[in-house]
Amino acid sequence: MSWDWQVFCQDTIEREVVQGCFGKGGDITYLDWMLSAWGWTVSVSLLALLLALVIGSLIGTLRTLPNSPIVTRLGNAWVELFRNIPLLVQIFLWYHVVPTLVPAMKGVPGFVLVVFALGFFTSARIAEQVRSGIQALPRGQRSAGMAMGFTTFQTYRYVLLPMAFRIIVPPLTSETMNIFKNSSVAFAVSVAELTMFAMQAQEETSRGIEVYLAVTGLYIVSAFAINRIMAFIEKRVRIPGMVVAGGAGGGH
Repeated sequence: MSWDWQVFCQDTIEREVVQGCFGKGGDITYLDWMLSAWGWTVSVSLLALLLALVIGSLIGTLRTLPNSPIVTRLGNAWVELFRNIPLLVQIFLWYHVVPTLVPAMKGVPGFVLVVFALGFFTSARIAEQVRSGIQALPRGQRSAGMAMGFTTFQTYRYVLLPMAFRIIVPPLTSETMNIFKNSSVAFAVSVAELTMFAMQAQEETSRGIEVYLAVTGLYIVSAFAINRIMAFIEKRVRIPGMVVAGGAGGGH
């Protein structure tokens, strides 16, 4: 068996090797294509993560509000709905069903629909982690905030949420890595991310080993970078002396 890594230096039209491996003018090499696909993967992941953090934090907070059973039930319903429907099914629902039910969505690019699907799916898991983080705090924290004259909103904003987010950094690290890996399902609706590149490049070049090893390497590099960034954040925001035994990982 012989490997030919020069496949990435070939242009995608004539299959001729391009010096330097990067296309010039209108030529695009497989290396250009792969790096572009990596960019789409990162873009989908980051935008979906941002959406998931905003919605998940809101839903997770609402589920811990005292004396609000209706709000709590609605939050629980959100979590159970999006956590228990397979991600691929949710993507197909956003791509094929939602535009039919909401005509204004027909012109929305598949890239955006994947961000919505992946973001909502992950928001349910982050909501569970935020809820666990808040409930892991000593009850005296809420009481202390209220005793200082804070409103419920101010107590959450200035007391509970800052501490809860410090606690849940480890499960958020796993969730960030998961959202990057889960972005691979975007190929199902023709988003030009890494997995779609691998499938199409393998068909065109018949060099599946080289293509899939390179794509796997990019996933590993990305996951390692996420892990190091989150480890740095965790170290900077760690609460001295506070140890929470597994409580924040309820979403896994």
